[in-house]
Amino acid sequence: MQLISRCLLPLALSLFVWGHAAVADDSIAAAIASARMPADRVEDSWRKPHEVLQFLEIAPGQHVLDFYAGPGYYSELLAHIVGPTGQVLIYNNELYNQAAHNGLTSRLARKRLPNAIRVNAPSNYLKLAPASLDRVLIVLTYHDIYWQPGDSPEPMGDPDKVLRILRDALKPGGLVVVVDHVANPTARENITPVANRLHRIDPQVVRADFARAGFAFVDESNVLRQADDDHTKSVFDASIRHSTDQFIYKFLRP
Repeated sequence: MQLISRCLLPLALSLFVWGHAAVADDSIAAAIASARMPADRVEDSWRKPHEVLQFLEIAPGQHVLDFYAGPGYYSELLAHIVGPTGQVLIYNNELYNQAAHNGLTSRLARKRLPNAIRVNAPSNYLKLAPASLDRVLIVLTYHDIYWQPGDSPEPMGDPDKVLRILRDALKPGGLVVVVDHVANPTARENITPVANRLHRIDPQVVRADFARAGFAFVDESNVLRQADDDHTKSVFDASIRHSTDQFIYKFLRP
């Protein structure tokens, strides 16, 4: 009897993991198929949300932060997936909040996303409850931590401070997924100029930032890689708009 039990335990565990993944996958598909904002569906083709959210390992009941969420394309999908027992924090700093105000206000009107909460704060002073988050998603905006607006004496954030805030807010075992536009290898002193001019970031800079903050690199996805992208062009160049080479990294909070 003990031998049978030992043999059945791995099978039972495998079935549990498979079942959990199937539920999460169904939730992602249902969120994408839901009654979303019309403009979101136009973006689905180049954002590949199903693949990104699968990679995030998002599931019902989780608490997640959408970092520099802008008008909330991913915030809405996350809110549908985590459901009534989960929560989504839609975070923008002052600059992002101004740019995204109208779109985000429309998205949240009439309590469309009752489990989503807007959070506005300077990047280096974001207040989050310790060990309160399961997931953090940063899509096409990590480079903006290094971006220095023309009228600002410094970049939008200090990556060491920002990542320390995120690390403290994540539960042990929590995950961060970063999606961003690929830049060519960049010396430390040129990260901000590249972010200003091209709105890209060297993937190795991101790896180094997270390692310095105590995160463990887990995996990467190539689903948004574009081999023919010219990394010397701005991501807003019409010839490559919405078809840039993008890396997707996953990091673990030990």
